[in-house]
Amino acid sequence: MTRPVPPKSFMSSRPRRRFRRPSVTLSLILPLLAALLLSGCGKPPALINRYVLDYAPPVLPRLSQLDTGIQVGLFAVDETINRLEMVYQENPYRTGTYWYNRWRVNPSYLVTDYLTRDLRDSRLFTAVFSHDVSGSARFRLEGGVVEFQENDSPGYWHGALSLNVTLLDTAQENIADRVMFQRNYQAQEPMLTKTPQGLAAALSSAMQQLSRQIIDDVYRAVKQRLGA
Repeated sequence: MTRPVPPKSFMSSRPRRRFRRPSVTLSLILPLLAALLLSGCGKPPALINRYVLDYAPPVLPRLSQLDTGIQVGLFAVDETINRLEMVYQENPYRTGTYWYNRWRVNPSYLVTDYLTRDLRDSRLFTAVFSHDVSGSARFRLEGGVVEFQENDSPGYWHGALSLNVTLLDTAQENIADRVMFQRNYQAQEPMLTKTPQGLAAALSSAMQQLSRQIIDDVYRAVKQRLGA
């Protein structure tokens, strides 16, 4: 006995449903993987120690204040020390850095800011303008940081600081007459402790020494140019 075929009206004309797998985008996967990696490490982030210079402004002899202003330009920096990490030199051909011990700012800013501070504290000029302030000063002090590092010798470590300094008289039209002097200043101070803090202390002492020499030379040159 054959089973009767139902009428066409009873047969479904709807297409067969196809099920799709849910799609997972990379935007959901990557944060999940990052969270899993961080949770699996189990170690806290490494501590970065940051240092600055610290010294009292140099004591200068009692001199009369000059009726003129001076601006300190941002010092350039040699590429070998153009970094936040503290630099040490083991021998003339090999240098390295302390990855977890760094300066708070680049050595160019440290030298520029402290020299500006010391010039203001000396009260030898009526105004001292920093590199980031627009001001009309006849005289301008520029320079570069050549050495700002730890030099290691057997049994003797010291902080080495070397600066190139140029004093300009912007009132002169002839560019050759603008340069009043261009000099190199160097200082090496022993590290009392062979640590990054010992390096910061040694370079602070070196900066104090060079700052005093630079300010004294600048004052005498400007005084002579003014005929005061």
